[in-house]
Amino acid sequence: MKEFKIPRKLKKRLKKGIWFYHPDNNGNSRMAWPGKSSEDFEAFKNGKLRNMFDPFGSRIKQKKLSEKIDAEIVVSDEELKKYVDDIIREDLRRSSFETLLKAKNSKRAVSAYYNFINAYRLLVDKGEDSFGNICCLAIENAERLLKK
Repeated sequence: MKEFKIPRKLKKRLKKGIWFYHPDNNGNSRMAWPGKSSEDFEAFKNGKLRNMFDPFGSRIKQKKLSEKIDAEIVVSDEELKKYVDDIIREDLRRSSFETLLKAKNSKRAVSAYYNFINAYRLLVDKGEDSFGNICCLAIENAERLLKK
């Protein structure tokens, strides 16, 4: 039987996680050992495994999400006001809207503006609450970048 070998650093990374195959129709997942089994390692390379401790499922998914949220997009001020009114509580709406307007015209903080708009659109399209958190974090990031 041929010995199974993988690079040392990759093997350490694989041992740190708890790996599962994607769930079947009943929601059950089979556990995998990609650091020890060549069959499981092949499934890992093909993207069929997920790490229980990785909240995004993989670094590739995280990179794709980052690309979606960082995409350059500009909306009218009225539409931005509607977005802010929809997601921010009443006592913080005015300051948040003004912060985003300043960020829209700032070279340093414009990325936070893009993050807010894209996260809000993903929130409306998919209905996931985690994108609401990203919207709030984008406003805080804009405030921090504008202070510099």
